[in-house]
Amino acid sequence: MKAKASPSGTVAVSSRQRWHNTCVYVRRHWQLYLLFLLPAVALTLIFKYAPMGGVLIAFQNYNPFKGILGSEWVGFDNFVRFMSSPDFQRYLVNTLKLSVYGLLWGFPVPIILAFLLNRIESKKIKQKVQLVLYMPNFISVIVLCGIVRVLLSVTGPVNGLFHTSINFMTLPEAFRPIYIISGIWQGAGWASIMYTASLSTASKDLKEAAMIDGANLLQQIATVEWPAIKDMVVIQFILQAGNIMSIGFEKAYALQTDLNLTSSEIIATYVYKKGLLDGDYSFSTAVGLFNTIINVILLIAVNKIVEKLNDGKGL
Repeated sequence: MKAKASPSGTVAVSSRQRWHNTCVYVRRHWQLYLLFLLPAVALTLIFKYAPMGGVLIAFQNYNPFKGILGSEWVGFDNFVRFMSSPDFQRYLVNTLKLSVYGLLWGFPVPIILAFLLNRIESKKIKQKVQLVLYMPNFISVIVLCGIVRVLLSVTGPVNGLFHTSINFMTLPEAFRPIYIISGIWQGAGWASIMYTASLSTASKDLKEAAMIDGANLLQQIATVEWPAIKDMVVIQFILQAGNIMSIGFEKAYALQTDLNLTSSEIIATYVYKKGLLDGDYSFSTAVGLFNTIINVILLIAVNKIVEKLNDGKGL
């Protein structure tokens, strides 16, 4: 009398058999996989990993004529020079304020937009509203800064509306609101795409049941829609919080004037000026590396904090 195989044993054997067949197939057709993977791997190595060798410049008194191998090694002198600079605290505080305020004010906006878009029943109206919201994302940063300068100039529409003659671009206290508000206007609509897509997985039956039970709008969002986008919100928050120090210099530099430098000069613009304008390559590389290290530390710290607050779920 033959013994019957258990279901668990059958599943284990079948899974091992599939894995074996996959390995055999890959071994036989390795040239095909190499053909498709090689360009991606080569581009990643050339443009992502090879440039990391330039980090050595931060520890040298770099001379372009002598190259990296021939330049004098100075250790951490460039880092000490930056952190002992009288303007170090101002650059760091300006960068953190611009990033943290932008995160606090800008992060919830795409989520709110996604909730509002999800309430629109008509597909045609929803598509038109989404088109209007997504359009600013395709405006160049420099063009956006030009629009902002025109709107806020002494003879611009804003001053004309309020019958004033204030040059907002020269006010240090106005730089951060201008930077953050213009950034929200440009990117909030596009950032809401991910949340809108996640909301499409929310159960319509649960939503209808909640409405029948008398749940108001906030209760419907809290019980039905929020669980559908919670994981996406957590991931996006960790990524954005981990990039707090990574502010591109383009927009800050384009909105910068001689009179608002006290609040507009950040680490990214300082690196650009010291490296490309002054030719101090070693020092600017050290400042950029310092910025990257702070970013990595923040990313790890925020991820750990979110894991503890979110039942162990993080990146």
